[in-house]
Amino acid sequence: MPVDPYILLLLGTVGLAALLPARGTAADVASGASTAAIAFLFFLYGARLSTREAVEGLTHWRLHTTVLACTFVVFPLLGLAARGLVPTLLTGPLYTGLLFLTLVPSTIQSSIAFTSIARGNVPAAICAGSFSSLAGIVVTPLLAAALLGNSGGGFSADSLVRIVLQLLVPFLAGQVLRRWIGGFVTRHKKVLGLVDRGSILLVVYTAFSEGMVQGIWHQVSAVRLAGLLVVEAVLLAVMLALTWYGGKALGFGREDRIAIQFAGSKKSLASGLPMASVLFGAHASLAVLPLMLFHQMQLMVCAVIAKRRARDPERPAVTPESAAGTRTAVGTGTRSG
Repeated sequence: MPVDPYILLLLGTVGLAALLPARGTAADVASGASTAAIAFLFFLYGARLSTREAVEGLTHWRLHTTVLACTFVVFPLLGLAARGLVPTLLTGPLYTGLLFLTLVPSTIQSSIAFTSIARGNVPAAICAGSFSSLAGIVVTPLLAAALLGNSGGGFSADSLVRIVLQLLVPFLAGQVLRRWIGGFVTRHKKVLGLVDRGSILLVVYTAFSEGMVQGIWHQVSAVRLAGLLVVEAVLLAVMLALTWYGGKALGFGREDRIAIQFAGSKKSLASGLPMASVLFGAHASLAVLPLMLFHQMQLMVCAVIAKRRARDPERPAVTPESAAGTRTAVGTGTRSG
């Protein structure tokens, strides 16, 4: 089962923030740089998303609607149900982070990778992840406003303005400029990917530094963290089962069910971390902890599932000639094969 190297970098960044948190002027500089990094991240998201591919993907609307329903309806409902675990198993701040985890969009890269390994519908996974990320820019803040209320920093008109300026405006700017910079973004995908990840590390450092300065980490114990892991394991198991067997109940084929399972059961760390920084401010460190843990858990579990799905027996392809032969045999009363 894989351990994401990027998770190790994130943990190292958390450790750095614990040992050397940014204070005073350094904190102001880090906060300003983090704000700029978030805006740049969403600008790149907009520049990468192909509008033409997204429109073409709409032809498989039933699959994409199913994934969106899993991501933004079923997940949040399960998150609300977990409210009954406070305070016996989860603290209030950890529950807020867990509920936020259920509101963020699905992943793109890992959904595509696992769908490919499992021999599923890769184009559908690409479109489903893209649609989820696009919808999440608007849907996640709206759901946070409706479900989180005043939890973890609150959601106010000022928060809405920050969301529009830091997330939506840069994304739309990237879409508008894609015509001129799309080729550059594609050619330098690896370099810009490193910029993406470096920006997120900066966001994490800033958030956890603020948490250390305010002393909020004294609210979390090892027992509470263990309880959080158990809850997240159950949440992931439920979503994996619902997406797989629900897809079967809705009449989807094997390849589509694989895409639904991997796109509909996962949450995006890359989108969730910047959003949490905007929504929660100084409380973002505790808010993103459940998402970081869930991210690693989903990678490990889905890697095992994808490899098992890859070992499923191949079904023989039905060619037009064989289909015609079968129809002829049935019509004449003879047996084929």
